[in-house]
Amino acid sequence: MTTPTAPTIETASGVIGAAGALMAALSAHADLPAPRVTSERVVAPERDSSGGLVLTWGLAFGFHRDTALSDFEQWRQALGADPAAVDHGSTGPHAWLSVDTAYAGVPLTLTGYYTLAQDDPGEDE
Repeated sequence: MTTPTAPTIETASGVIGAAGALMAALSAHADLPAPRVTSERVVAPERDSSGGLVLTWGLAFGFHRDTALSDFEQWRQALGADPAAVDHGSTGPHAWLSVDTAYAGVPLTLTGYYTLAQDDPGEDE
């Protein structure tokens, strides 16, 4: 008889919490736009007993295409993420909005990707 071990980030059992949160979020908000979903190890907000970093499995919902910002905002509202916590970033013509939140105790990052409007070269003439 084998003794069950506690889930760790090193085994598939460690992903169960993130998978459960994913199923719960998608089930609770089934009418919202479908996100691109990834799961990855992230640094948890808590620290271990010696003050060290704790890794856990988290989720990321990404939104692309022309509706990315609308899709991002619908999910941000549905998950109750603080609008003041939304970060904006850009590099060249590419930009994104991102916010970190949690769902069912699992860290979740929402990101909406979009292209910045290009200046019309004829406007400066």
